Amino acid sequence: MKTAKQSPSTSVENIFRLEGRVPVAKAIPFGLQHVLAMFVSNVAPIILVSSVALYNGESFTAVEVARLIQNAMMIAGIGTLIQLYPIWKVGSSLPVVMGVSFTFVSAMMVVAARDYGLMIGAIIVGGCIEGVLGLTVKYWRRFVAPIVSACVVTTIGFSLLGVGISSYGASDAYDFGSWQNLLVGTITLASCLIFQALAKGFWKQLNVLFGLGVGYIAAICFGMVDFSSIGATVEELGIISLPMLLHYTPKFQLGAIISVTLVFLVSAAETIGDTTAVCTGGLGRDITERELSGSLCCDGFVSAISGGLFGCTPITSFSQNVGLVAMTKVVNRFTIMFGALTLVIAGLFPPIGAFFSTLPSCVLGGCTVIMFGAIIVSGVTMLGQCGLDQRNTLIAAASFAVGIGVTQVDGFFSHMPQVIGDIFSGNPVAGVFVVAMVLSLTLPKNIEIRKESPPG
Repeated sequence: MKTAKQSPSTSVENIFRLEGRVPVAKAIPFGLQHVLAMFVSNVAPIILVSSVALYNGESFTAVEVARLIQNAMMIAGIGTLIQLYPIWKVGSSLPVVMGVSFTFVSAMMVVAARDYGLMIGAIIVGGCIEGVLGLTVKYWRRFVAPIVSACVVTTIGFSLLGVGISSYGASDAYDFGSWQNLLVGTITLASCLIFQALAKGFWKQLNVLFGLGVGYIAAICFGMVDFSSIGATVEELGIISLPMLLHYTPKFQLGAIISVTLVFLVSAAETIGDTTAVCTGGLGRDITERELSGSLCCDGFVSAISGGLFGCTPITSFSQNVGLVAMTKVVNRFTIMFGALTLVIAGLFPPIGAFFSTLPSCVLGGCTVIMFGAIIVSGVTMLGQCGLDQRNTLIAAASFAVGIGVTQVDGFFSHMPQVIGDIFSGNPVAGVFVVAMVLSLTLPKNIEIRKESPPG
């Protein structure tokens, strides 16, 4: 009996096409490449948030953090699959990789430090609002000017620098700012930079993973790593375990909801940029309205599921994977699907989450501080692409000065309703977004610098 011939539509050349099958042996490594490029970035936000979070007045245990990391990997894989292969109007059918978002870290840490349930409630509401915005994208897309997106992306980077530096100098084994912590953080950061400078091709995308490995080894040498939590996790959860679902009861408070919803609007602006970049850089065409609507719906509705069902922070499109698509031109959905499936499978093994929960803060800080700096550079690049004429300069200057400035002064909103302080005092991203949007919509389009006539 003759074996079936390989389908003509199955070809390794299809990795450069959106549709078509690729031989599985070739598809798997290209899919894994996307996972390796975002793996650390995907679990870092939930580690940072859980490190300060309280739930019913109690801090999170190592086992709980491991379960959240497990859930973060699972929801990232599910979100990517929906983005690749849409359900109803949710998903773009584009080669977009989803993951737990750094955009929300600053706001989430503020809310979660009060109560994790408040964070979950705000995510559910904010995610649904962004999802509805995705369904109605044709009515409002023209109002979000590029200068607004540029301002908020830059601010996201600045708002996270304190988080990165605080982690850089901390560990459970030594006092904050000790030379041991700073040395391990510096070793991690230097390893990232050296690998980025010397590696070739797509390997450059693995600089964070390389730095993480070197920093982790250094941390072990300094006695910073406690492996007992891995044993406790395996003892309680086993080697294989289904994700922890509906574990955190959502609580709804207006101030937290408004603050987080504003960041969802910021995330929507980022997603517009990311999905547009995938089309222009990977597919060589403009994004369609249907694709943009689907990507925003996925961002919002799956984020609501991430919070309400999995207890994780929101997810969004990952910029480093957008860059990987632009660099390699690997855009095949079937290929990237294997990366998504890898994330889902990893989410079934709690020891993987337990391992990442042993990461000392200084190692994580050494890795993340460069990511946060890269976000600033991306924002500045976007500002330059917008063109810094007088109007755009006024929008950027005023939004940075007001949105960031009010977070630098304690008690600035002390005589205002508490909801105002909850929204703006601890979250510069929300303030910059609001100011930039208001100015973008109200300032006349024809602002020009008046040129004086030459004398005589």
